[in-house]
Amino acid sequence: MTTFTPTTSEEVLSSVTSAVVEETPIEILGHGSKRGIGRPLQTEHTLDLSKLTGVTLYEPADLVLSAKAGTSLAEIEKLLAENGQQLAFEPMDYGPLLGGEPGKGTIGGVLAANLSGPRRLKAGAARDHILGINVVSGRGEAFKSGGRVVKNVTGYDMSKLMANSWGTLAVFTDVTFKVLPAAETEVTLAVRGLLDDAAASAMALALGSSAEVSSAAHLPERIAARVAGGALGSEAATLLRVEGFGPSVTYRVAALKTLLGKAGPLEEISGEASRLIWQDVRDIMPFADGSEKPVWRVSMTPTQGHQMVLTLRMQAAVSAFYDWQGGLVWLRMEEGDPEAALLRGLLRKHGGGHATLVRAAPAHRAALPVFEPQAPALAALSQRLKQEFDPRNLLNPGRMA
Repeated sequence: MTTFTPTTSEEVLSSVTSAVVEETPIEILGHGSKRGIGRPLQTEHTLDLSKLTGVTLYEPADLVLSAKAGTSLAEIEKLLAENGQQLAFEPMDYGPLLGGEPGKGTIGGVLAANLSGPRRLKAGAARDHILGINVVSGRGEAFKSGGRVVKNVTGYDMSKLMANSWGTLAVFTDVTFKVLPAAETEVTLAVRGLLDDAAASAMALALGSSAEVSSAAHLPERIAARVAGGALGSEAATLLRVEGFGPSVTYRVAALKTLLGKAGPLEEISGEASRLIWQDVRDIMPFADGSEKPVWRVSMTPTQGHQMVLTLRMQAAVSAFYDWQGGLVWLRMEEGDPEAALLRGLLRKHGGGHATLVRAAPAHRAALPVFEPQAPALAALSQRLKQEFDPRNLLNPGRMA
């Protein structure tokens, strides 16, 4: 097995070209923080992008940042924070959940997995902020799409196309993202002691108000104790985050308190304490227990999430918590069986959605569809895209299907 460790875009092209000529599969790898997601790979070569690093352009006034694909996300976030800016889509860190170190994700991996966080309700995901890419396809061809200006149009959709492709269409060498100013003030209003159905109603009420809630999550009893070092205690917590200028945040939080005054006891959390809570929600810390108990990421209609979980609990032992107003459900199967057919069957009965197995033993990941199976028409479209970009199926073969 050969490991290529390129330091330039030209070396990436040379490595992929070599694999194309030999017709040998190749695994695409950054720092490996998401290596445990998807079907296990069996490849002769590994393309390790961890040395392809460096911020190549940062213009704070223009809200644009470009970097080599292997650049650490932690390094980029530190640079942005020093200038009062951020990646508004709040990309999560899978490292702790998968038994790795925190802060090992790369900026290329952010786009490859189309990462986002609790602020997705307001800010979207990586694909909504990408401006341009430089890549090498599975044909051994280098090309670029988009550019370095926010108003760029040419090739913009090609950049979005590569989001969530998990390294199966092309290898990123450079990416350019739009960045935004960080919020001056952050306050979280926690409604305590609600059951899942009441929490869903409270979150829907808050999101439908004029308070401009940027994040909404529900941590059931005992799950709440596993975030922010136990600062919330074990009582269930329904969390509503409000961000912006100080006076505006104060006014909107007051409006939420009036709106939700009868829902349950209210607790106001601000500043660093609020940030730590949302960071742990983002990074699935309640389930980052060092085990291989299967963890599912389920995206579905927000009003149906708690009902699906209730039905699932009648047939399987499962722990759950909710993000995106209940539209993102994190599930941990307590008895070790991924229960894929059961879960996806319940999804169809509750309005549809997508279930992705993000943590499980390799044998489980090899034996079932890790990503949500696509409808025939969409699967055919995906196959045509794969044929265009990687006709020999050399890049991360079998990872997604």
